[in-house]
Amino acid sequence: MRVLHVAQPRDGGVAGYVTAAGVDQLARGWDVAVACPPDGRLAADLARTGVPHRSWPATREPGRATPGELRALARLVRSFRPDVVHLHAAKAGLAGRLHLRGRIPTLFQPHGWSWLAAGGALRTGSVAWERAAARWADRLVCVGDEEAALGRAARVRGRYTVIRNGVDLQHFRPAGDTARRAARARLGVPARAPLAVCVGRLTRQKGQDVLLSAWEQVTAHCPDARLALVGAGDLLPALRARSGPGVTFAGAVTDVREWLAAADVVALPSRWEGLPLTALEAMATGRPVVASDIPGIAGIVTPGTGALVPPERPAPLADALLHRLLNPGPARAEGAAAARHASGFDARRTYAELAELTRSVAAPGLSTAAAPGLSTAAAPGVSTVAAPGRSTVAVPGLSTKESR
Repeated sequence: MRVLHVAQPRDGGVAGYVTAAGVDQLARGWDVAVACPPDGRLAADLARTGVPHRSWPATREPGRATPGELRALARLVRSFRPDVVHLHAAKAGLAGRLHLRGRIPTLFQPHGWSWLAAGGALRTGSVAWERAAARWADRLVCVGDEEAALGRAARVRGRYTVIRNGVDLQHFRPAGDTARRAARARLGVPARAPLAVCVGRLTRQKGQDVLLSAWEQVTAHCPDARLALVGAGDLLPALRARSGPGVTFAGAVTDVREWLAAADVVALPSRWEGLPLTALEAMATGRPVVASDIPGIAGIVTPGTGALVPPERPAPLADALLHRLLNPGPARAEGAAAARHASGFDARRTYAELAELTRSVAAPGLSTAAAPGLSTAAAPGVSTVAAPGRSTVAVPGLSTKESR
């Protein structure tokens, strides 16, 4: 198996996902490479983990550079000769499908549909493009049921496969009071200060501007409260200019566990999402999550694990944060429930399902009998739904859902 992953995002959840997928597929003995920009977290993580990296200096937005990016990607595809090309997020989905046009088995994974970040004519054009380009993907891979539902509602017609995002449950574990105190000591956070943490790129998508507006109301009722914004991004200067008392800009960190362990509550005021790894990581650490009530988040922050609030509304966000900062006992009970809930989002399952899908697209009709290490027998509790005209392969303990 020769698999070429293509991604433009240099950091954030997409970068982490692509790295983890590459590591998993290398461990399966596959020949894997990732085409991505040569700088940023993704390239660094690939080098650190030993996943081969091919330089693809793509920019985020379509523009004058796009034709050159297509030519560069075409050269990479010719030199690598993949059995499957896996396109991650909007820019790779644009360049890859324009070049390949179905000539090589192709997976497209939006990680949040492109039109969610747009408005007006650009939004209309993005939807039209996704409808047209869907025919050049053997599968549209969605990170959650809500993302697939958004695609179908927008009349993007293709073969959908839902493979839920997962979290490394060996890496992110419930952090109790001892771990909380130790993390705060290392980070310089007062032991008894109520602390909210927001992890994510400092961009419009993640809604830190809404959080800072809410924070003014939080500190009016809880002057000792602290807020840590963990991440970097293009909005850093604007956010720093409007920040008030108790706000810390922690910058990008290589491991967010310290900040999650130190937190009393984790805020996720996003405007749109696919299925955010940040929420799963916070929940696996045993922290309640206060998040926007939007597709991609609403399906994972369930009653008793935190709170969902209307997006772009500072007042209800402030109320939900205050409730948890001023009532640590109930907040910790929510955190314990969140950790139990997160145990159902194991990353090992995510990447096993992805590997099986990739194998099936590379060799349609291949049964697990021909695939070393896999079993054709479904274990109890395994649910498989076959797409029309295809056989579905069951991996013990896994559930893969395909729909049009």
